This record gives sequence, C-alpha cells and structure tokens, in this order.
Amino acid sequence: MSRPVASRGFPLLAPRHLTRSSTVCRICAQHRSACFTPTLHKAPEPVTRHFASSAFLLKKAGKKARDTAKSDSSPPGPAVAPNTATDEIYDFSVLESNILKAIERLTHKLSELRAGGRFNPSILESLKVQLDKGGANAKLRDLAQVVTRGRTISVIVGEEDHVRPVSSAILASAHSLNPQGPSPDAPTTLTIQIPPPTGESRRAAIEDARKFSEEATAAIRAARQTQHKKMRSMELEKRARPDDLQKAHKQMEEVVRKGNEEVKRIVDGAKRVLESA
Repeated sequence: MSRPVASRGFPLLAPRHLTRSSTVCRICAQHRSACFTPTLHKAPEPVTRHFASSAFLLKKAGKKARDTAKSDSSPPGPAVAPNTATDEIYDFSVLESNILKAIERLTHKLSELRAGGRFNPSILESLKVQLDKGGANAKLRDLAQVVTRGRTISVIVGEEDHVRPVSSAILASAHSLNPQGPSPDAPTTLTIQIPPPTGESRRAAIEDARKFSEEATAAIRAARQTQHKKMRSMELEKRARPDDLQKAHKQMEEVVRKGNEEVKRIVDGAKRVLESA
C-alpha cells in the first residue's frame, strides 16, 4: 500500500485518521480549482477628505441670527389676518372682564360681613398694624394667627413685642371689638368675645349687602357704557354695517343682563343666610 502523498496546500493525514469530513476534503482537493479557487476582491480605495470640503464647527447662533435666517430661508407661513371692524364690534372681552371683576369684588365683600352678629375672622387678618412710631405697618395675618372657637376668637401673636400694637389695631377698627389679655399664662394671646346676634346687627348686615349689590350693579353699568361708546364711535365713523351694529347691541345687552342676574342671585343668597343666622 502506497503512502499518501500530500497535495499542494493540504496537510498530510494518516489513513486511519480519515473521517467523513476528511474524505470530503480529499474530493475537494482533487477539484480544488472549482471549490477553493480564491476570489480576488478589489480593495476599497481610501477615501481622502480634503480640508476644503470638511464641515466647520460653527458657534451656536443667537436668537437674532436664527430669526434672520428663518426670515431669509424659511417659506412664509400662513398670514394672520388682522381683526376687521366686524370682528371688533362683536368683541365683548373687555365688557365680560369688567363684569367678572365686579362680581368678584361683591363676593369678597359679602364674605366679610358679620353674618347675623357672627364675626368673620378674615376681617381681623386684613387689619393693618402699626409696629412703631415711624409708620412701619404690617397685616395682622403676618404677625398673628386667628383661631375661632364658637363665639370666642383667639389672636395668637408670634412675638411678645407685637402684642400691644395688634391689640391697638383691633380696638381702633370699626368692628366694635374689645380684645382681652394677654395673661401671665398666655403672654402672646388676645381673646375676643363676640356678642350674640341681635335684630339690629342682622338689619345692619342686610343693609351692607344691599349697598354692595348697588356697587356691583353700578360697575356693570359703567362697563356697559364703555362698550356702548365704542360701538357708537364705530357707527359714526361708518366702520360697521347697520345690521352688525344692531346684532352686536343685542348681544351686549344679553351679556349685561346675565351679569346683573348673577349679582342678584349672589346677594339674595347672602341675605337669606344673614336673616336665618
């Protein structure tokens, strides 16, 4: 038996070590021109990047530069049409805002009423306290805490030096309050006893509610007058059609009517609370 001869490019294998894979390799060795002919690939040419075509690192543009670039290169967006005379005559935003402010003031004043003789502690918190003779003032809420227990109000002052100025401010207010204290056990606490409600205090509170209602109605009336003047000016300048003026006038009256109804509803509810207290 002849010794196996190593083919060019293949290792010499002993016959006993030939496996199925080795047999396949021998077959391939006989036809290596078809199976193992190397394929030559052309090496990619190196990419040469010239400095002239390289990107520069630029400083971040400011807002003004961005706006200028946008105006120069960006396509124009849809133009916003200015308000026409017709749009202006149907604009009741100022009227509605003034009516809302009048209602908010009314609600705030009604909340501070002494309901049937029961004192609202928030009135104390809004009092101005003169801290020294130089005229330095502060709100009571910044100097003390107001605590209500039934018909007794405790004013707990943060600093002992402020007890006397706080007591003087309460005495000088228009609410007929007489603070008591402080005591050795509570050197920073003032006590106020609220008298029970009487018929006179109820009538006074209801009268105050009526005055607040008139103030709110007058504010709504002034807001309507301002809107009416604007519409009248546009009518004289012939900036709006008569039909639009007539429709806008009706809408204005509707806005005013709803505002007055809201004032009446709020005041009537407050009066019922005051009368039943």
